[in-house]
Amino acid sequence: MKFLIINGPNLNFLGIREPEIYGNNTYRTLKRTVARHAKTRGVKVKFFQSNHEGALVDAIQRAYFKKFDGIVINPAAYTHTSVALADALKAVKIPAAEVHISNVSAREEFRKISYVRSVCVSTVTGEGFNGYLHALNDLIEYARNGKLPQNNEKTACQENKR
Repeated sequence: MKFLIINGPNLNFLGIREPEIYGNNTYRTLKRTVARHAKTRGVKVKFFQSNHEGALVDAIQRAYFKKFDGIVINPAAYTHTSVALADALKAVKIPAAEVHISNVSAREEFRKISYVRSVCVSTVTGEGFNGYLHALNDLIEYARNGKLPQNNEKTACQENKR
């Protein structure tokens, strides 16, 4: 199985941007952490990051043709503004998990809106880099069994507040 990990704007600035919210670890550390976890789970991951909405849409569409089993997506600021990302995810019909490093629901009011949530099978917020591992695990389970893990008793796209 192979999964695409998509990161939106400013995530390449992890470790620099607002460390009080996002921590001191870098994007490179995030990629290493996720790649190691994927290896232990026996799956492959590919990473894509862009600050440009259209490039993110293109990556989602390429995932369709490259037959990815799932997409872990942190749309970052585009979470709250991009119908285009939601439409792309809906069009490709690849199971997706939305992930956010911080607990977006506990931040500014505008961050409580997510255009991609309704087209995702899982949403994980506020778990730092571990949220990516959680989201990947959700997608692995979903790809293998057509459902989320049993210990993840939530309806599709509800926010996980563990």
